[in-house]
Amino acid sequence: MNLASLCRLLALAALWGGSFLFMRIAAPAWGAVPTAFVRVVLGAAGLLALLALVRLRPAFGGKLGAALVLGAINSGVPFLMFALAAQVLPAGYSAILNATTPLMGVVIGALAFGERITPARVGGVLLGMAGVAVLAQAGPVALTAPVVGGIAACLLATACYGLAGFLTRRWITQRGGLDSRLVALGSQWGAVLALAPFALWEAARQPVATWLQAGPTVWGAMLALGLLCTSFAYVLYFRLIADVGPVKALTVTFLIPLFGVAWGWLVLGEVATLAHAAGGVLIALALWLVLWPAASPAPAPTPSAAGR
Repeated sequence: MNLASLCRLLALAALWGGSFLFMRIAAPAWGAVPTAFVRVVLGAAGLLALLALVRLRPAFGGKLGAALVLGAINSGVPFLMFALAAQVLPAGYSAILNATTPLMGVVIGALAFGERITPARVGGVLLGMAGVAVLAQAGPVALTAPVVGGIAACLLATACYGLAGFLTRRWITQRGGLDSRLVALGSQWGAVLALAPFALWEAARQPVATWLQAGPTVWGAMLALGLLCTSFAYVLYFRLIADVGPVKALTVTFLIPLFGVAWGWLVLGEVATLAHAAGGVLIALALWLVLWPAASPAPAPTPSAAGR
Protein backbone atom coordinates (compact mmCIF):
# COMPACT_ATOMS: atom_id res chain seq x y z
CA MET A 1 0.00 0.00 0.00
CA ASN A 2 1.56 3.30 -1.09
CA LEU A 3 1.64 6.45 1.04
CA ALA A 4 -1.38 8.05 -0.65
CA SER A 5 -3.54 4.96 -0.06
CA LEU A 6 -2.33 4.69 3.53
CA CYS A 7 -3.32 8.33 4.13
CA ARG A 8 -6.76 7.65 2.65
CA LEU A 9 -7.12 4.58 4.88
CA LEU A 10 -6.26 6.56 8.02
CA ALA A 11 -8.55 9.44 7.00
CA LEU A 12 -11.40 7.01 6.40
CA ALA A 13 -10.88 5.33 9.76
CA ALA A 14 -10.78 8.73 11.47
CA LEU A 15 -14.03 9.80 9.76
CA TRP A 16 -15.92 6.59 10.46
CA GLY A 17 -14.56 6.48 14.00
CA GLY A 18 -15.68 10.09 14.36
CA SER A 19 -19.22 9.21 13.27
CA PHE A 20 -19.82 7.60 16.65
CA LEU A 21 -18.65 10.78 18.37
CA PHE A 22 -21.02 12.92 16.30
CA MET A 23 -23.95 10.58 16.94
CA ARG A 24 -23.14 10.67 20.65
CA ILE A 25 -23.43 14.48 20.50
CA ALA A 26 -26.57 14.68 18.36
CA ALA A 27 -28.71 11.70 19.38
CA PRO A 28 -29.23 12.62 23.06
CA ALA A 29 -30.26 16.14 21.99
CA TRP A 30 -32.42 15.29 18.97
CA GLY A 31 -33.41 11.68 19.49
CA ALA A 32 -32.51 8.66 17.40
CA VAL A 33 -34.94 9.09 14.50
CA PRO A 34 -34.16 12.75 13.65
CA THR A 35 -30.42 12.03 13.95
CA ALA A 36 -30.56 9.07 11.57
CA PHE A 37 -32.96 10.77 9.13
CA VAL A 38 -31.07 14.05 8.83
CA ARG A 39 -27.84 12.07 8.42
CA VAL A 40 -29.13 10.15 5.40
CA VAL A 41 -30.73 13.27 3.89
CA LEU A 42 -27.41 15.12 4.12
CA GLY A 43 -25.53 12.07 2.87
CA ALA A 44 -27.85 11.69 -0.13
CA ALA A 45 -27.63 15.41 -0.93
CA GLY A 46 -23.84 15.32 -0.72
CA LEU A 47 -23.60 12.33 -3.06
CA LEU A 48 -26.04 13.95 -5.50
CA ALA A 49 -23.84 17.05 -5.55
CA LEU A 50 -20.80 14.83 -6.16
CA LEU A 51 -22.43 13.16 -9.15
CA ALA A 52 -23.34 16.55 -10.56
CA LEU A 53 -19.77 17.72 -10.06
CA VAL A 54 -18.26 14.78 -11.94
CA ARG A 55 -21.13 14.83 -14.48
CA LEU A 56 -22.09 11.23 -13.86
CA ARG A 57 -25.60 10.59 -15.15
CA PRO A 58 -27.73 8.64 -12.65
CA ALA A 59 -28.52 5.73 -15.02
CA PHE A 60 -29.22 2.70 -12.83
CA GLY A 61 -29.89 0.23 -15.64
CA GLY A 62 -32.90 -1.37 -14.00
CA LYS A 63 -31.18 -1.70 -10.61
CA LEU A 64 -32.63 1.36 -8.88
CA GLY A 65 -35.15 -0.72 -6.92
CA ALA A 66 -32.40 -3.03 -5.68
CA ALA A 67 -30.23 -0.07 -4.68
CA LEU A 68 -33.12 1.51 -2.77
CA VAL A 69 -33.85 -1.69 -0.83
CA LEU A 70 -30.15 -2.12 -0.13
CA GLY A 71 -30.16 1.40 1.27
CA ALA A 72 -32.83 0.51 3.81
CA ILE A 73 -30.77 -2.51 4.92
CA ASN A 74 -27.28 -1.06 4.67
CA SER A 75 -27.90 2.50 5.86
CA GLY A 76 -31.43 3.13 7.12
CA VAL A 77 -31.67 0.44 9.79
CA PRO A 78 -28.00 0.55 10.90
CA PHE A 79 -27.91 4.34 11.20
CA LEU A 80 -31.11 4.26 13.26
CA MET A 81 -29.76 1.47 15.48
CA PHE A 82 -26.45 3.26 16.09
CA ALA A 83 -28.34 6.48 16.86
CA LEU A 84 -30.45 4.59 19.41
CA ALA A 85 -27.29 3.14 20.93
CA ALA A 86 -25.66 6.59 21.05
CA GLN A 87 -28.29 7.68 23.55
CA VAL A 88 -26.97 5.22 26.15
CA LEU A 89 -23.53 3.98 25.06
CA PRO A 90 -20.19 5.82 24.96
CA ALA A 91 -18.87 6.43 21.44
CA GLY A 92 -16.03 3.98 22.02
CA TYR A 93 -18.44 1.14 22.79
CA SER A 94 -20.33 1.59 19.54
CA ALA A 95 -17.12 1.89 17.53
CA ILE A 96 -15.77 -1.38 18.95
CA LEU A 97 -19.08 -3.18 18.41
CA ASN A 98 -19.15 -1.91 14.81
CA ALA A 99 -16.03 -4.01 14.22
CA THR A 100 -18.13 -7.19 14.49
CA THR A 101 -19.48 -6.57 10.96
CA PRO A 102 -17.23 -9.13 9.21
CA LEU A 103 -18.09 -11.68 11.91
CA MET A 104 -21.78 -11.17 11.21
CA GLY A 105 -21.00 -11.64 7.54
CA VAL A 106 -19.46 -15.04 8.28
CA VAL A 107 -22.48 -16.22 10.26
CA ILE A 108 -25.07 -14.89 7.79
CA GLY A 109 -23.13 -16.22 4.82
CA ALA A 110 -22.99 -19.71 6.32
CA LEU A 111 -26.63 -19.75 7.43
CA ALA A 112 -28.35 -18.14 4.45
CA PHE A 113 -26.03 -18.03 1.44
CA GLY A 114 -24.21 -21.35 1.47
CA GLU A 115 -20.83 -19.82 2.23
CA ARG A 116 -18.09 -22.18 3.36
CA ILE A 117 -17.17 -21.65 7.00
CA THR A 118 -13.66 -22.69 7.98
CA PRO A 119 -12.30 -23.54 11.44
CA ALA A 120 -10.46 -20.21 11.43
CA ARG A 121 -13.71 -18.35 10.80
CA VAL A 122 -15.50 -20.31 13.53
CA GLY A 123 -12.69 -19.34 15.88
CA GLY A 124 -13.01 -15.74 14.72
CA VAL A 125 -16.72 -15.64 15.50
CA LEU A 126 -16.15 -17.13 18.97
CA LEU A 127 -13.35 -14.66 19.70
CA GLY A 128 -15.54 -11.80 18.52
CA MET A 129 -18.34 -12.90 20.85
CA ALA A 130 -15.83 -13.06 23.69
CA GLY A 131 -14.70 -9.52 22.90
CA VAL A 132 -18.27 -8.24 23.03
CA ALA A 133 -18.81 -10.06 26.34
CA VAL A 134 -15.64 -8.58 27.87
CA LEU A 135 -16.64 -5.08 26.80
CA ALA A 136 -20.16 -5.52 28.17
CA GLN A 137 -19.18 -7.08 31.49
CA ALA A 138 -15.99 -5.25 32.37
CA GLY A 139 -16.46 -1.89 30.67
CA PRO A 140 -16.81 1.45 32.47
CA VAL A 141 -20.60 1.56 31.91
CA ALA A 142 -22.86 -0.43 34.25
CA LEU A 143 -24.63 -3.31 32.54
CA THR A 144 -28.18 -1.99 32.86
CA ALA A 145 -31.16 -2.87 30.66
CA PRO A 146 -30.74 0.27 28.46
CA VAL A 147 -27.05 -0.55 27.98
CA VAL A 148 -27.89 -4.12 26.96
CA GLY A 149 -30.45 -2.69 24.55
CA GLY A 150 -27.82 -0.36 23.11
CA ILE A 151 -25.40 -3.26 22.60
CA ALA A 152 -28.15 -5.28 20.93
CA ALA A 153 -28.93 -2.32 18.64
CA CYS A 154 -25.27 -2.14 17.57
CA LEU A 155 -25.18 -5.86 16.83
CA LEU A 156 -28.40 -5.63 14.81
CA ALA A 157 -26.78 -2.83 12.81
CA THR A 158 -23.70 -4.92 12.06
CA ALA A 159 -25.91 -7.87 11.10
CA CYS A 160 -27.59 -5.59 8.55
CA TYR A 161 -24.17 -4.60 7.20
CA GLY A 162 -23.22 -8.27 6.89
CA LEU A 163 -26.47 -9.14 5.11
CA ALA A 164 -26.19 -6.18 2.75
CA GLY A 165 -22.83 -7.37 1.47
CA PHE A 166 -24.31 -10.63 0.20
CA LEU A 167 -27.42 -8.93 -1.19
CA THR A 168 -25.23 -6.42 -3.05
CA ARG A 169 -23.37 -9.27 -4.69
CA ARG A 170 -26.62 -11.03 -5.64
CA TRP A 171 -28.69 -8.01 -6.72
CA ILE A 172 -26.00 -5.76 -8.20
CA THR A 173 -22.71 -7.51 -8.95
CA GLN A 174 -24.18 -10.73 -10.39
CA ARG A 175 -26.62 -8.74 -12.53
CA GLY A 176 -23.91 -6.93 -14.46
CA GLY A 177 -22.67 -4.49 -11.83
CA LEU A 178 -23.21 -0.77 -11.35
CA ASP A 179 -20.95 2.22 -10.73
CA SER A 180 -20.22 2.22 -7.01
CA ARG A 181 -21.08 5.92 -6.74
CA LEU A 182 -24.54 5.18 -8.11
CA VAL A 183 -24.95 2.31 -5.66
CA ALA A 184 -23.99 4.70 -2.87
CA LEU A 185 -26.44 7.36 -4.09
CA GLY A 186 -29.30 4.89 -4.54
CA SER A 187 -28.67 3.35 -1.15
CA GLN A 188 -28.73 6.72 0.61
CA TRP A 189 -32.00 7.69 -1.04
CA GLY A 190 -33.36 4.27 -0.14
CA ALA A 191 -32.44 5.00 3.46
CA VAL A 192 -34.22 8.37 3.23
CA LEU A 193 -37.40 6.66 2.01
CA ALA A 194 -37.16 3.95 4.67
CA LEU A 195 -36.73 6.43 7.52
CA ALA A 196 -39.19 9.05 6.23
CA PRO A 197 -42.30 7.48 7.87
CA PHE A 198 -40.53 7.34 11.22
CA ALA A 199 -39.36 10.93 10.79
CA LEU A 200 -42.93 12.07 10.02
CA TRP A 201 -44.21 10.24 13.10
CA GLU A 202 -41.48 11.84 15.19
CA ALA A 203 -42.25 15.27 13.74
CA ALA A 204 -45.88 14.87 14.83
CA ARG A 205 -44.70 14.20 18.38
CA GLN A 206 -41.85 16.71 18.37
CA PRO A 207 -42.31 19.59 15.91
CA VAL A 208 -39.51 20.10 13.41
CA ALA A 209 -39.07 23.62 14.75
CA THR A 210 -37.53 22.12 17.88
CA TRP A 211 -34.92 20.38 15.69
CA LEU A 212 -34.02 23.72 14.14
CA GLN A 213 -33.51 25.22 17.60
CA ALA A 214 -30.58 22.89 18.31
CA GLY A 215 -27.37 24.65 19.20
CA PRO A 216 -24.38 25.05 16.89
CA THR A 217 -22.64 22.06 18.47
CA VAL A 218 -25.46 19.70 17.51
CA TRP A 219 -25.80 21.16 14.01
CA GLY A 220 -22.03 21.00 13.53
CA ALA A 221 -22.10 17.34 14.57
CA MET A 222 -24.94 16.62 12.13
CA LEU A 223 -23.24 18.36 9.22
CA ALA A 224 -20.04 16.45 9.92
CA LEU A 225 -21.99 13.20 10.25
CA GLY A 226 -23.90 13.62 6.99
CA LEU A 227 -21.37 15.30 4.73
CA LEU A 228 -18.00 14.12 6.04
CA CYS A 229 -18.73 10.73 7.62
CA THR A 230 -21.22 9.67 4.94
CA SER A 231 -20.79 11.46 1.58
CA PHE A 232 -17.05 12.18 1.67
CA ALA A 233 -16.26 8.89 3.41
CA TYR A 234 -17.95 6.99 0.57
CA VAL A 235 -15.69 8.76 -1.91
CA LEU A 236 -12.59 7.79 0.06
CA TYR A 237 -13.76 4.21 0.52
CA PHE A 238 -14.53 3.57 -3.14
CA ARG A 239 -11.23 5.18 -4.20
CA LEU A 240 -9.45 2.91 -1.74
CA ILE A 241 -11.17 -0.17 -3.14
CA ALA A 242 -10.16 0.88 -6.66
CA ASP A 243 -6.52 1.43 -5.62
CA VAL A 244 -5.79 -1.46 -3.25
CA GLY A 245 -8.72 -3.88 -3.60
CA PRO A 246 -11.57 -4.77 -1.24
CA VAL A 247 -9.61 -7.00 1.14
CA LYS A 248 -7.01 -4.37 2.01
CA ALA A 249 -9.71 -1.71 2.14
CA LEU A 250 -11.50 -3.80 4.79
CA THR A 251 -8.53 -3.34 7.12
CA VAL A 252 -10.13 0.01 7.96
CA THR A 253 -12.33 -2.09 10.27
CA PHE A 254 -9.32 -2.65 12.53
CA LEU A 255 -8.68 1.09 12.90
CA ILE A 256 -12.21 2.42 13.44
CA PRO A 257 -12.43 1.29 17.11
CA LEU A 258 -9.10 2.96 17.87
CA PHE A 259 -10.32 6.28 16.48
CA GLY A 260 -13.77 5.87 18.02
CA VAL A 261 -12.36 5.40 21.52
CA ALA A 262 -9.78 8.18 20.99
CA TRP A 263 -12.35 10.73 19.79
CA GLY A 264 -14.65 9.91 22.69
CA TRP A 265 -11.79 10.32 25.14
CA LEU A 266 -10.43 13.53 23.61
CA VAL A 267 -13.69 15.37 22.91
CA LEU A 268 -16.25 13.98 25.35
CA GLY A 269 -13.98 12.94 28.20
CA GLU A 270 -15.14 9.32 28.00
CA VAL A 271 -13.14 6.89 30.10
CA ALA A 272 -10.77 4.57 28.23
CA THR A 273 -10.18 1.42 30.25
CA LEU A 274 -8.50 -1.96 30.02
CA ALA A 275 -11.90 -3.38 29.08
CA HIS A 276 -11.80 -1.31 25.89
CA ALA A 277 -8.34 -2.67 25.15
CA ALA A 278 -9.20 -6.29 25.98
CA GLY A 279 -12.48 -6.29 24.06
CA GLY A 280 -10.88 -4.48 21.14
CA VAL A 281 -7.93 -6.89 20.97
CA LEU A 282 -10.22 -9.93 20.99
CA ILE A 283 -12.36 -8.47 18.21
CA ALA A 284 -9.24 -7.48 16.24
CA LEU A 285 -7.92 -11.06 16.50
CA ALA A 286 -11.33 -12.30 15.39
CA LEU A 287 -11.19 -10.02 12.35
CA TRP A 288 -7.71 -11.24 11.51
CA LEU A 289 -8.94 -14.84 11.52
CA VAL A 290 -11.96 -13.96 9.37
CA LEU A 291 -10.25 -11.67 6.86
CA TRP A 292 -6.90 -13.41 6.48
CA PRO A 293 -6.99 -15.42 3.23
CA ALA A 294 -6.60 -19.15 3.64
CA ALA A 295 -3.35 -20.56 2.33
CA SER A 296 -3.75 -22.55 -0.85
CA PRO A 297 -1.21 -24.32 -3.05
CA ALA A 298 0.03 -22.26 -5.97
CA PRO A 299 -1.44 -23.43 -9.29
CA ALA A 300 0.87 -24.79 -11.92
CA PRO A 301 1.88 -22.08 -14.38
CA THR A 302 0.18 -22.10 -17.76
CA PRO A 303 1.45 -20.50 -20.93
CA SER A 304 -1.14 -17.72 -20.76
CA ALA A 305 -0.42 -16.97 -17.09
CA ALA A 306 3.33 -17.06 -17.59
CA GLY A 307 3.09 -14.36 -20.22
CA ARG A 308 1.49 -11.77 -17.92
